[in-house]
Amino acid sequence: MNSKPICRRTFLKKSMGWGLGLASAASLSGAYSRWIEPNWIDMTDVEVKITNLPRSFDQFRIVHFSDLHLGVHSDSEHLIALMEQIQRLKPDLICFTGDLLDHSTSYIAEAVSLLSRLQAPYGQYAVLGNHDAFGNRRSVTRGLSQAGFHVLHNEHVPLTKGSDSLYIAGIDDPWVGKPNIDQALLHIPQDACTILLAHEPDFADEYSRLPIDLQLSGHSHGGQVQIPFIGPLYTPPYGSKYSQGLYQIPDSRLQVYTTRGIGTSRMPIRFHCRPELTVITLKR
Repeated sequence: MNSKPICRRTFLKKSMGWGLGLASAASLSGAYSRWIEPNWIDMTDVEVKITNLPRSFDQFRIVHFSDLHLGVHSDSEHLIALMEQIQRLKPDLICFTGDLLDHSTSYIAEAVSLLSRLQAPYGQYAVLGNHDAFGNRRSVTRGLSQAGFHVLHNEHVPLTKGSDSLYIAGIDDPWVGKPNIDQALLHIPQDACTILLAHEPDFADEYSRLPIDLQLSGHSHGGQVQIPFIGPLYTPPYGSKYSQGLYQIPDSRLQVYTTRGIGTSRMPIRFHCRPELTVITLKR
């Protein structure tokens, strides 16, 4: 039995309904990606087991954040709330892994005002990202220092609890900066526990031969836009292999944690890829 042919008027009405429905869905999705998800910060708790972690540093808590990208698309109100959230967590250590600004240095004063709210018993440490190195190096380094962060340029600092030491090393941006990993690790004992701050995560493959236990990175933004069951549509150079989360480098003691970051770059949108604040608990 043949179904009744659809008349032209009915077809046009249905087509218009489908079109309006698709347009509404696209509009809602666009509004969500632009105005809601970029400000909807996901707090991720991660336990990282390190075999040679000194006993005194068992349960040591690190707040790790990255990629603020302060600029025309950043939201001061939400960032102030983020700083307050970090302080409420009462971490032992705070680490920032680069890209303070998007491009313009005119947001340095805002950056200093925001980051000055942060304080941890074992200090606040930072490294520069690729955006920071694009003509902003001096301004960003000065601003981070004014805000109470120790900017690690191919150097390390020992953290001491009793007779135990944990080393925090930092490298200049591995992609566009002047990195020197050997200098950053110089004089750290071979069997010591070392955490490396490096903006781009994928350089971990090069560092896997070295006595580093954990690398903290950002840069990738997790892709900013992810399609369910497919993954990110785009990740930047040196942020594709280890794009988000915790990884164990094969045949190495090195683990890498890549945060999805706080801000956005290129386009001020996120979809299925919320900004991330990470609380890392070290365990023996």
